[in-house]
Amino acid sequence: MSDSISDIRNPTAAVEFSSSHLQHVIKRLMDVVISAFALILLAPLLVVILVAIRVESKGSPIFTQMRWGRNDTKIRVLKFRSMRSDLGDPTGVAQTVKGDPRVTRVGAILRKTNLDELPQLVNVFKGDMSLVGPRCHAIGMLAGGMQYEELVPRYHERHSIRPGLTGLAQMRGLRGPTDRPAKARARISADLHYVENFSLLLDMQILVGTVISELRGGKGF
Repeated sequence: MSDSISDIRNPTAAVEFSSSHLQHVIKRLMDVVISAFALILLAPLLVVILVAIRVESKGSPIFTQMRWGRNDTKIRVLKFRSMRSDLGDPTGVAQTVKGDPRVTRVGAILRKTNLDELPQLVNVFKGDMSLVGPRCHAIGMLAGGMQYEELVPRYHERHSIRPGLTGLAQMRGLRGPTDRPAKARARISADLHYVENFSLLLDMQILVGTVISELRGGKGF
C-alpha cells in the first residue's frame, strides 16, 4: 500500500490536512474583506498621495514592477512612485539606500512611513498577494552582490504561498537593503520559518507586531 493511501486512511493526517486547508480558506477570505475595507476607508488618503506625487514630479503616480508570486509565477505589483521617473529602476534589482538621489521629497516620506506600499492592497484583493506572507521580491534581486538563488539554496521555497504586504521578517525588523549576505540569509530564514509554521494565529501575531512597529516609527526608507 502506498504512503499516500496510508496517509489518507490515517485519521490524524486527514484532520491535519483538513485543518490546514480550512485555515488557508479563512486566510483568503480575510484578505478579501480586509483589503476591500481598507481601500474604501483609505480612499481619501490615496487620492491625496496621488495628487502630491503628480504635483511634485512628472510621470504616473503609480509604479508597477514584475515580482515573484506564488509557485514562482510572475505578478505585476503596484506601488506609489517614490522616485523620479527618469531615474527609477523598473526591474527593482538596484536597491534603494538612505539618501538615494533618485527618491523624491514626497517619495522619501512615503518610504519612511511605508505608505508607498498601499496600492498593493489591490494586489491582495485580486489574489496576487496576501496581507501576510514573505515579501515579494523583484525578479533577479541581489543580496550582497549575489542573486538570492545563489546565496540561499532554498530561496524559491518561500514562493510556495502568496507573498504578503508584511511578513515575519518585517515584524522582526529585517527591512531595508540587503547589502550583506548575512542580512539576506536571516530574512529568508524568517520567510521559510513562516512557510513551514503557517497558522492564522501566527498571521494575527505578525499583523499586530507590524502595526506596533509602524506606530513606533517603522524602518522603511
